Amino acid sequence: MFHRIITPLKSSSFFLFGARGTGKTSFLKQFFHTDATYWVDLLEPEIETLFSKNPSQLKQGILAKPKTKWVILDEIQKVPKLLDVVHQLIESTKIKFALTGSSARKLKRGGANLLAGRAFLNTLYPLTFLELGTTFDLVQSLKWGGLPKIYSLTTDDEKKSYLKTYAHTYLKEEIMTEQIIRRLDPFRCFLETASQGNGEIINYSNIAKDVGADTKTVQSYYQILEDTLIGFHLPAYHKSIRKQQRHNPKFYFFDTGVKRALDNTLTMELLPNTYAFGKAFEHFLIIELIRLNDYYHKDFRFFYLRTQNQLEIDLIVERPGLPTALIEIKSASQVDERDTKTVQLFLNDFKKAEGFCMSNDPKPKLIDGIHCLPWQEGLQKIFSAPRKK
Repeated sequence: MFHRIITPLKSSSFFLFGARGTGKTSFLKQFFHTDATYWVDLLEPEIETLFSKNPSQLKQGILAKPKTKWVILDEIQKVPKLLDVVHQLIESTKIKFALTGSSARKLKRGGANLLAGRAFLNTLYPLTFLELGTTFDLVQSLKWGGLPKIYSLTTDDEKKSYLKTYAHTYLKEEIMTEQIIRRLDPFRCFLETASQGNGEIINYSNIAKDVGADTKTVQSYYQILEDTLIGFHLPAYHKSIRKQQRHNPKFYFFDTGVKRALDNTLTMELLPNTYAFGKAFEHFLIIELIRLNDYYHKDFRFFYLRTQNQLEIDLIVERPGLPTALIEIKSASQVDERDTKTVQLFLNDFKKAEGFCMSNDPKPKLIDGIHCLPWQEGLQKIFSAPRKK
């Protein structure tokens, strides 16, 4: 079992959200291995039915075990009514709750009691390169992603089957069962189209034509993916929030392997120095930054920048208390001035900024003031304060 970076505070009850398969249950079993816990698995149909009909039975079951310190409710969105019971018990007892869920969407849409700050929010992602440690292999991560189950499988055929099944299961369980949408076929088509456009600026009208839906429906589909933690929007950068909203965002799926399953490219080899490898590497590095930002509680804000004459910065990171980071991502094993010129052009437009080029080049360099770093070292520097001169 891999050691996870996430560190929920045990001083309070907490939510642990995360897409299916990210290892929420396994993490909590490890996290609470010495604590007196009362487990409720709402993925079990009989358990879900029992508490759906009579939520108060949860209170009766917990109070029947007076030594209980923590109650774990797995997949709480299955029975949102239980949150009223949880609220009451938090107020009237010293018992704390760990509440997992693969989606906050159903809770929000149903007007569920989200405990008004009485439970802290946490998100668990697929495995980061730090969590994988010596098991980490870049090419394997680009091909298969970081869902924990992948690392218990030994053959490529097993990994392909798992990821294809995962994509199908998501369609069936998260979309159909919870009745998020009425028509599945356009959404299934949308998933493939959206995955093909992973990391590109979203053109809602073109996608709407491709999937046979209107623009507002496509926008709602993207919101479904974000609400169910299957991906996230990367907004366009502008100092004005109002102007940010006028530029379409990019969208990234939460895992490189799931993305490849959705766009049916699992059988394609990812070879260094190819366009596909470069896009996969950019995808990998951006989601690593998003994950580490959450785990380290940094509150960084992430953007992309593209000008009218098509100059682009892959990632802009606003870091409270630190210079804004302008990041160029290159999969090349050797970088030079050609790879840093765009970042260099934009540095003067920021009052306080640092330029980075993160790549597979093993040798750190400083080119015209741009920090050209191996990507692992680049991640470390992004999240650390600059050295005092």
